[in-house]
Parts: sequence; structure tokens; C-alpha cells
Amino acid sequence: MNQQIHDQPHPLAGQTVKLAVTAPDPDQLNGAVYQVEDYWDRVTGSSWMWAEGNPAALKYAMRSGFAQLPTDDDVVYGKVSGIGHIAHVSELVVPSDREATS
Repeated sequence: MNQQIHDQPHPLAGQTVKLAVTAPDPDQLNGAVYQVEDYWDRVTGSSWMWAEGNPAALKYAMRSGFAQLPTDDDVVYGKVSGIGHIAHVSELVVPSDREATS
């Protein structure tokens, strides 16, 4: 079942944000600088839930279960220190206008 879900890029695609992770965090993502690439399905062509064996998807599946994140495709793919991670859009800390201009 390969199909892209989002027809437009995520508004933060190509930007840097911080992550707010509340689940057990073995990758130390909470507060990390995250380079957003785009929605996962736009990067890979299908839902993260169909990404068998993909380390980023497996880690996200475990973390999202512990954090009780919605089971949906409102997730983005990005990198922390060059390593790929999936984050739910609710975990993205959007810089305020004041932070963006300072």
C-alpha cells in the first residue's frame, strides 16, 4: 500500500526547529536541533506505518506508543546531527517570530 498522503510540503520543510519529546528518549531527542526535510510520506512515498524494517520508523513506533501520540501520518522526517528520525508534528517546537528575528 504505497501512496503519498500529503500533496503539499510541510510548512517547516527545510527549516530547523527543536524537538519536544515526552516519551522515554534513548536517542536524547528532547530539545535537540532538528532539520525538517518534509512529511515522511512525501520523502518515502508512503505511510511510516508501512516502512517495514526502517530504523527511524521502528524507533518512532515505540516512542509514539509510550508518548501516546496520535496514530496518524502527521509526521515529518528530519535529522539530528546527521541521523534520521521521525517526529510527530506535535513534537516540533516552532520558533516564535521574536526568536526567528534574533
